[in-house]
Amino acid sequence: MPIDPQVQAMLDQMAALGFPPLETLPVKDVRSLIPTPASGRVLGGIEDRQITGPAGKLWLRLYTPEGKGPFPILVFAHGGGWVYGSIESHDALCRELTHAANCITISVGYRLAPEHPYPAALEDCYAATCWAIEHASSFNGDPARVAVGGDSAGGNLATVVALMARDHNGPPLVYQLLLYPITDHYSRSKPSYEENGEGYMVTKKHLIWCWDHYISSGEEAKQPYVSPLQAQDLSGLPPALVITAEYDPLRDEGECYAKRLQEAGVPVALKRHNGMIHGFVDMYGVLDSGKQALADLAAGLRAAFGRA
Repeated sequence: MPIDPQVQAMLDQMAALGFPPLETLPVKDVRSLIPTPASGRVLGGIEDRQITGPAGKLWLRLYTPEGKGPFPILVFAHGGGWVYGSIESHDALCRELTHAANCITISVGYRLAPEHPYPAALEDCYAATCWAIEHASSFNGDPARVAVGGDSAGGNLATVVALMARDHNGPPLVYQLLLYPITDHYSRSKPSYEENGEGYMVTKKHLIWCWDHYISSGEEAKQPYVSPLQAQDLSGLPPALVITAEYDPLRDEGECYAKRLQEAGVPVALKRHNGMIHGFVDMYGVLDSGKQALADLAAGLRAAFGRA
């Protein structure tokens, strides 16, 4: 279908601002340009905690809904191509998920590339997930109801955390929430990389720029913990909700991953949002489809936590 009029109006506004392509800028400048949308959502509590991560201090932000608890837990990895993004950039989204799903959301301030290439971000997210289960009682969480989630590169990290947990008899997880996830290296790009590679905010060139900062070799690109679509066995993973967007370069690899999960016997709900672009869920304040996707995410989490 045609691109959504709400999206087109937003793209036109951005084009009028005349920003250069992000991949042409130094990393520090890209990070400074990433917005930190404000949210008026009032919750039961918000707390920043510093834990001991694989390489020292690791910051987490814990969002707690109103109510008694103990609450189920969502460990969330923000997007940004492993290079930018932060706890702050996804603060509003985490607040909304916490409220709508009635769960504690733990946003992970993982290390960023290129200063900290693979596997730094993954190690931090896995450590945060283990910490959440081991210390759930300290923040009124339920260690038997823990999900992982993330958007874009964060979706990559979330699903790889689920793979690691399965492979290493790690923390038991009940759900994976994957928003337009990166699941494969650009050298094996799918048709949507070309179809949607220009003109829809996130470009093919930008994704290649992100990948080239995250990993150092073609051999790493083949590893399942980098490109989960390359994993030979996807059985035994937690149920998943995969959200994709019609005009997203990453559309096909997200949908291929959902299909692979389904073929492996993993319960999967795949929802493609037609007319949408990459990152549209973060734009729930101005996009109707973003609001709908947010409601779907919350419903999926509630159902998974209710079954656990």
